[in-house]
Amino acid sequence: QVQLVESGGGLVQPGGSLRLSCVASGSIFTIVTMGWYRQAPGKQRELVAIITRDGRTNAADFVKGRFTISRDNAKNTVYLQMNSLKPEDTAVYFCYTRDIATVQNWGQGTQVTVSS
Repeated sequence: QVQLVESGGGLVQPGGSLRLSCVASGSIFTIVTMGWYRQAPGKQRELVAIITRDGRTNAADFVKGRFTISRDNAKNTVYLQMNSLKPEDTAVYFCYTRDIATVQNWGQGTQVTVSS
């Protein structure tokens, strides 16, 4: 019902920045929460940050002071501004939504590689 398309991933040097975007389409008017998870090679998927429609956020400890999540409700888009990137941030980043009926949707992922 909801389709999610991520963009903005790529290769960046340590200390650099990227901004990820995720555009939702389909049954978008019931979305409450949007956000990002990531999965590094050989590791389980983990929360990066989420944001509700009214602007409340929750984020993992490793993003504090470096990443900022935001959303534009009119554009059905969630962003992740990633600064001071570290090699350990290398992962596939997945867009995520949850609607009022607790139905979850996932994007196909965008690769972020932090390497010199």
